[in-house]
Amino acid sequence: MSDLRLRTKLLLSLVLTTACLSCATLLVVRFSGEKHAREEIVAGAHTSLLTFDVLLHQHQKALARKADLLATKAAMAGDGEDADATQSSDDPLESDGSDLVAVADGSNNIVVLHASETSFPTAEAREMLRRSLAKRSAADWWYVGGSLYQVAVQKIRNGSGAIVVGREIDYRAVHDMARISASQVVFSYDGSVVTSTFRPIEEQGANKKLQDASLPGQIEIGDEQFFADSLQLNSGSGPSVRLTVLKSYSEATAFLTSLNNLLLGLGLLTVLVGAGIVFFISNTFTRPLSDLLEGFRALERGDYAYPLHAHGGDEAAHATRAFDRMRNALQKNETQKRELQDQLRQSQKMESLGRLAGGVAHDFNNLLTIIKGHSGLLLERLQPADPLRGSSQQIEKAADRAASLTRQLLAFSRMQVLQPKVLDLNALVADMGKFLTRLIREDIAFSFRPDESPQRVKADPGQIEQVILNLTVNACDAMPRGGQLTVETHSITVNQEFAQRRPPMQPGQYVLLTVTDTGEGMDANTKARIFEPFFTTKGLGKGTGLGLATVYGVVKQSGGYIWVDTEPGKGTRFEVYLPQVHEPAEFTRSEGNAAPPTPRRRTVLLAEDEDAVRELASEFLKSAGYKVLAAEDGTQALAIAEQSSEQIHVLVTDVVMPNMRGPELAKHMKQLHSDMRIVYMSGYLDYNRGCGEFLDEGFFLQKPFSREMLVGKVDEALKNEPVEQQIPRPVS
Repeated sequence: MSDLRLRTKLLLSLVLTTACLSCATLLVVRFSGEKHAREEIVAGAHTSLLTFDVLLHQHQKALARKADLLATKAAMAGDGEDADATQSSDDPLESDGSDLVAVADGSNNIVVLHASETSFPTAEAREMLRRSLAKRSAADWWYVGGSLYQVAVQKIRNGSGAIVVGREIDYRAVHDMARISASQVVFSYDGSVVTSTFRPIEEQGANKKLQDASLPGQIEIGDEQFFADSLQLNSGSGPSVRLTVLKSYSEATAFLTSLNNLLLGLGLLTVLVGAGIVFFISNTFTRPLSDLLEGFRALERGDYAYPLHAHGGDEAAHATRAFDRMRNALQKNETQKRELQDQLRQSQKMESLGRLAGGVAHDFNNLLTIIKGHSGLLLERLQPADPLRGSSQQIEKAADRAASLTRQLLAFSRMQVLQPKVLDLNALVADMGKFLTRLIREDIAFSFRPDESPQRVKADPGQIEQVILNLTVNACDAMPRGGQLTVETHSITVNQEFAQRRPPMQPGQYVLLTVTDTGEGMDANTKARIFEPFFTTKGLGKGTGLGLATVYGVVKQSGGYIWVDTEPGKGTRFEVYLPQVHEPAEFTRSEGNAAPPTPRRRTVLLAEDEDAVRELASEFLKSAGYKVLAAEDGTQALAIAEQSSEQIHVLVTDVVMPNMRGPELAKHMKQLHSDMRIVYMSGYLDYNRGCGEFLDEGFFLQKPFSREMLVGKVDEALKNEPVEQQIPRPVS
């Protein structure tokens, strides 16, 4: 039975070898046939594009002739007695079978419009005419009312306007083109499919695939493979109109499949004929392989002591010895595996703590907004000699301290609002040098060793300064009897092997910031908890336990990694890895050139689901001279805007609200009032969600806020043109 099993294995090996050779032959033949078929398809797609290009040029010439004829008629009518004939509903200008004929006056206002669509939007046509005239091109493409038109624009010679003649690229036109080329045809405008020969459900998939694809090239739509090539039909600036031809591989695939079946049958016959030969192989050559297999099975069970005997110097003996060495190496690496698992569990623990801290800080910021706002109102209304003024000041100071704690919690949980800039880390540390030397005790020798080349990263300068400050203070506290403190910067390339030793780090180019001290160091238990919020080794009342937690959060939110190397009595070395960038460093804009405050006779729509915060913000804005329309959620705010007859200048909305989120409300409001300014307010930005849902021209107000902060942000929104990146974006 034992012999039969080993011989069967050798038989299977021969069958596998023969099958591999057959498959290799099959693949070579298939590759050659597929290559030829693909070349034919590519050539066919290119030929179809050239044909369509010629066809569209012919259509364009026909449209141009019609436009020129109609322009001549209009000029003649303008020179005659009945000069208003071109503006009459009974205009003698006829469309002559065209899908679109429009007459514009000298101010580019469309006064006569003949279109195949009864609901043809005149406003969109006027905007398209303005773009065409700006490009000074007689041939153009219009996308109006959800339809695509090939148009010819001809100015009337007496300068009294222009004539537009267009042909709609509709279902019939696209399918006629598809029959000519025996392919799928797609017309797209500004990257989105307008009309095609695909079914509606396939057209949605084709739209997404074409947007992501690099043409010419292969794409898959549904279950079918195509070769796609495209041609841009318009020129100049503005949205592009593209014609895409997609040739299917279905017929070529069917032919190759039949060929593969034939080759597969021949391969199976070859396997059956050669299988009998293996039956005569001696047991002498198969027994060592059987013993080696048992060793593998023992290793799967975790048994590293299974005895293996290798005799002689043949291939089986060498394989057995190599397996024995590999087994010993695996046994040594088992300890490293357990260490990596411990590090992964620690990382997951930190993530869970971060989410908890972020949630607490979010709710607490709403309460702090109410406390801080009302204490500010009390201070404004109390006289300097009032005995209650001191109590109000203490409330305000306590609220500020609480707000500082929540900012540290948000930084740890990676929900802090950051404003990243490209900065030179060498320059940043050098600028902090004077401040750090005053902070460090005289018995500590401080040195900064920057890299010779600029070390640029993209991060929030204030938060990176906080990281350096916290690490420096922590190092000083670890050296009560003095010592050496060194800050260094380097460029470093992290490869896969290095990243695996320090999970979850990823390979790439980094700027390494190190803070090294010769202090007391830490044991393993302390090292495992140093980044947890509220964990501290200092005495009661001597620390909040948020310093290193803040460092951890800022580094993570900036896309970096932090590592600590320490042992009791041997000091501590913190390593901060920040992704390196090669863009020039940015400079902050001077605030001295700010525009004067905007007059506050404006209307503000306020959307906030927290009643107390909404009432407080309304009072702040009203006291500054604004008219306030308050809503408890996005749905109510949208209803107020739709029913209001007056213009709404600013929308101030909370980000997270029931029924409708703030960014969604802002997009709806922009459709009602295109020139409206948007101010978002929130206690935090969701790290996992990111900021892709925010309008780029919006402004952001961090909770908790005071009266001056709220009114100032609304003033800033009104006096500034919308600019990109007003919303600070978390770096993931």
